Amino acid sequence: MRQILFAGAIGLFLTLVGTPLLIKLLARKGYGQFIRDDGPRTHGSKKGTPTMGGIAFILATIIAYVLAKVITGEEMRYSGVLVLFLMTGMGLVGFLDDYIKIVKQRSLGLRAKAKMAGQLIVGSAFAVLSLQFADKQGNTPASDRLSFVADFGWSIGPVLFVVWALFMILAMSNGVNLTDGLDGLATGASVMVFGAYTFIGLWQFQESCVNAETLTNPNACFQVRDPLDLAVVASALMGSCFGFLWWNTSPAKIFMGDTGSLALGGALAGLAICSRTEFLMAILGGLFVMITMSVVIQVGSFKMTGKRVFRMAPLQHHFELKGWSEVLVVVRFWIIQGMCVIVGLGLFYAGWAAEK
Repeated sequence: MRQILFAGAIGLFLTLVGTPLLIKLLARKGYGQFIRDDGPRTHGSKKGTPTMGGIAFILATIIAYVLAKVITGEEMRYSGVLVLFLMTGMGLVGFLDDYIKIVKQRSLGLRAKAKMAGQLIVGSAFAVLSLQFADKQGNTPASDRLSFVADFGWSIGPVLFVVWALFMILAMSNGVNLTDGLDGLATGASVMVFGAYTFIGLWQFQESCVNAETLTNPNACFQVRDPLDLAVVASALMGSCFGFLWWNTSPAKIFMGDTGSLALGGALAGLAICSRTEFLMAILGGLFVMITMSVVIQVGSFKMTGKRVFRMAPLQHHFELKGWSEVLVVVRFWIIQGMCVIVGLGLFYAGWAAEK
């Protein structure tokens, strides 16, 4: 429990204090946001705002995790380290994308094939490694079975698991990327989901099959390799994003860029895979799913009928063009995300209670 508190507090402190320093550094180098001409006209004022702010919470999360372990004298576990690896690797791909946008003034950044290749390499490495490092009970960081609040069904095998893991990683990283269109929207939504995973990790630790002898119903235990470590990582991410939100909320002094959005999406997917809550992530991260689907619907409708369903996609821009202020859109979307987290946690508890 102390690890979780230390990780969250250190992450919060580091981004609160460190983000202004990063803002000054990025502003001095002229690393400002490139605004696309086809976006909402009100976004023109955002041009030049320092971007690549994801560097702040990526570094803060890693430092918070390590310091929490050092302070409490606990060992780093494979599950937590692998999620941090996935977050950092995806963040590096995003960093290259942001850097090209800024230096070469090319709004699309990395070429689509190069960006996809980077995500596939990092995601494949995570997926393969997550099936290694079994503990004494035979549990690896990930499982080759599908999961909702726990594993279910038959094994899909390592090859299909890698494909499934890649789908989740790409879906979540690009989902957060699409959501990151308004000041503080993706950051605030991510804070809520990471808070949920802090709770889930702690609950799974208390009801772990490792402690089956002391549980009232061993059949309701969780077979997760390092649940407490996942809670520490989630807490570090929650604290780091919360501190970053102070500077990222409207009017934003800094944007996370693809550096941050791809990293956050990777971290969310990694937590879902390692905590055996893969399908539950679609509910916990409901806002990201909703916004991603708005793009799919818009593109599909235009290709098939030549008509658009929304005034603009992703969905948040549709409401901007309807006359909603940016702050109003963000707050209402945060409320939606909060409801998704409540429903997701309710289903998580109901799934555990049903087994009990």
